[in-house]
Order: sequence, then structure tokens, then C-alpha cells
Amino acid sequence: MPPLLTAFTAVALDPAALVLALAAAIGYGLGLRGAARHGERWPIWRALCFYALGIVPYLVLTCGFTGAYGPELRWAFTLKLALTFFVVPLLAGLGRPLGLTRAALGEDGRRRLDAVMASRPMRLLGNAFVAPILGLVLFGTFLTPLLHTYRADPVASGLLSFIVPLLGLVLVLPIVEGEGFHRSSSFILLEFVYVFIELLADAVPGIALRLNDSVLDKVTSWPAGAPSWFPSPLRDQQLAGDILWFIAEIVDLPLIILMFVRFSRNDRHEAKSFDDLSDEEMDALTEAHLRQRGE
Repeated sequence: MPPLLTAFTAVALDPAALVLALAAAIGYGLGLRGAARHGERWPIWRALCFYALGIVPYLVLTCGFTGAYGPELRWAFTLKLALTFFVVPLLAGLGRPLGLTRAALGEDGRRRLDAVMASRPMRLLGNAFVAPILGLVLFGTFLTPLLHTYRADPVASGLLSFIVPLLGLVLVLPIVEGEGFHRSSSFILLEFVYVFIELLADAVPGIALRLNDSVLDKVTSWPAGAPSWFPSPLRDQQLAGDILWFIAEIVDLPLIILMFVRFSRNDRHEAKSFDDLSDEEMDALTEAHLRQRGE
């Protein structure tokens, strides 16, 4: 493990991460101003969540110790990427950037946003079946020499710093916010069950890294001048597996809670929509359902 002074003082600027963080900070700020202009009072605590729990940890991960030593250490790189994919988007999502966008837009803008959210690509990404598959594909490549390319190539590392948190945010927003992603209660319940199943699938890349007795990215020695506290390459890979396994599993717990909350809210909304129907509309709906069952 690194000395505490090294862990807290190591810095390496990541241009791609800085661009994304600056764009996100400015965009959210413009959203706050737009919401105020339309008479919407956005909760301060949500803005603090976005900035303090989303942007700040993202910059610490990409430009702090894990960013500085990620090119050499597999466990540092894995910690950075796993947190920016699984955890940072979840925390930033508490700021409800999609809801803020809706509050900042006029009627025409909201209709365009709803059209985008209702598009097939967004509906595909906006369910719990896709996220674990993408996670498995991404972290499954850690079992190949691509892991060394990700770490050592500045272009590849920069692209991952930029794309991975954006992808994580797109995947988590439907669960955190639910706006623009209309699901039936039965579909949400199916997602809920699926999340329990994929708890096991999430562990596969981490377990494979942890239990393999050979260095999978083929880099079996450190360059000259490597710090004395560096673990052996194999131990480095095992630590990366431990980290990936733990993070991928523990993050499912808040997701399960959020999905349960979404299911409860959606169920109440559907119940209210039925309560609002007149007797004639309810009779017509019942007849249509019975007719469909009889066909």
C-alpha cells in the first residue's frame, strides 16, 4: 500500500476529465439559472449532491492518486474506473440533472427532451437489463491485454475517463429519476428480480482477476525506478480483482433500494390513474380486457 503522504498528495492532471467536469459544472449551473428564470425553486441539497458528491469525487479519482498511479498500478486504475462507472454517477444522479433540465426548459424544450427520452436508444439504455451487460463487457476486457492498453495509452485512458462516467450516468438516471422513462409496474418488478440475478454476474470479472495465477495483461515486471511499495504484478492484479468484485457487488444494494422506491411510486401512480376513471370508463376497460383474454 502507498504511504499516506503519497496517497493524499499525488496529482496528475487528466485533460479529458477536466473538460467533462467543467462542462458538467457549467451545464448544471445554467440549469439552475434557467429553473429560477421559470420560477422553479431547485433544492440546494440536490445541487450540493451533484457538485460535492459527483464532480468533486470524479476529479479526485481522475486527477488524484488513482489518476497519477493508474498507468502503472492495475488496482489503482481499476479503483478509478469502477468508482467512476458504478458510484460517481449514482451520487451525481441524486442531484437529478434530468429533472433540473426539465425545470429549466420551456414547453417546446420539454417536448424535445421527452422525445429524446422516449427514443429507442434511450429506452434501451434506461432499464436494468442493459447496465450489467455493459458492465460485464467493459470489465470483462480487464481479463485481456487490453487492460495494459487502457492504462498505458494516454488517449485510451482519456477516452475512458470521459466516456465511462457519462455511460454510467445514462444507465443510472432512469432508476434515480424515472422521468421520461415510463414503465409498467410489472416491468419494473421484472427488472427488480433481474437485479438480484445479476448480483452474481457482476462478480465474474473481479473473481477471475483475483483467482487467476498468471498476469493476464502480460506485463510481468515493473519498469526501473518503480517505488518499493509497489506489490508484485500478480498481487497487483489480485488487488484489482478484489476491488472490482467488492465495488460491483456493494453498489447493487442502493440500486435495489432505488428500484423498490420507483416501483412503489409507479404502483401508486397507476392506482391513482384507475381511481380517476369514471364508472363508464372502468366498465369499458374491463370489457376490453375480458375480450382480449377471450381471444
